[in-house]
Parts: sequence; C-alpha cells; structure tokens
Amino acid sequence: METNNTTKLSFSQKLKKYFYRFLFLFLLSFVGYFLFIMYVPYSEGVRSGELIKFSKKGVVFKTWEGEISQGISGAQIFSFSVANKEKVVIQQLEDLQGKYVKLKYEERYRTFFWWGDSPYFVTNVEEETTPYMRLNETAN
Repeated sequence: METNNTTKLSFSQKLKKYFYRFLFLFLLSFVGYFLFIMYVPYSEGVRSGELIKFSKKGVVFKTWEGEISQGISGAQIFSFSVANKEKVVIQQLEDLQGKYVKLKYEERYRTFFWWGDSPYFVTNVEEETTPYMRLNETAN
C-alpha cells in the first residue's frame, strides 16, 4: 500500500498564498510602471521662443516650471518643466529670462507631482537670435 505524503492546504493557507502572489505581482507592476515612466520618453524635440516665465514653485515638492512664447501676440505658449538635477540648464534659463531661446526637450507619457507640472522636460537650452530681428535686418 502506498501512502500519500501530500497534505492539503487549509483555506487560510491558500488565501495567504494567493495574497502573497497578488502582492508580489502588484509591486512588480508598480515598479515596472514607474521605471517605464521614468526612462522611456514619448517624444523628443526642439522649440524656440521668447522665455517669458521661469520659476521654482510648490509647497512641499519644489519644481522648476517655465513658459516660452512662440508667437508675436503670445497666443502660443509652450509650458515646460526642468528636473532639479539639471543645475546647468536651470542656471542658463535664469540668465536668459526675457530672451529668445531654443529648448531641447523630452516629452514623458506622464509626470509625477515631485517632477513637475508639465510632461515636457527641458534637457538643453541655447540662446537664439530672434526671427523678428532677422526679418528687420533683411528688410533694410
């Protein structure tokens, strides 16, 4: 006669086993989602305009937010954020306030409240000559 050494799990043991599996999958999904948002850009690009606003704002989490005007009347406003680790970019934007700039940015799928308000994150900034001056120079 053979004896069966397998023991049946009680209901609470089964429940505990499934709870731990669910918890593990939930945490794995959360970490995967966070890493995807953090490291996978949706798009990359360049925009030019007059830097009309750049400030640090927030109560608990301070983030750098800015705007450039891409039109004559200010009808086209591009809002962006700058990561706190981008010290050189932050200093350049503070120095170029009110001037025409060219911004290189990455767009994220989403943003977290401690990163900034906008999904557009500036990674590089250059001073640019305004196209309105070029038009005036060619007219003369």
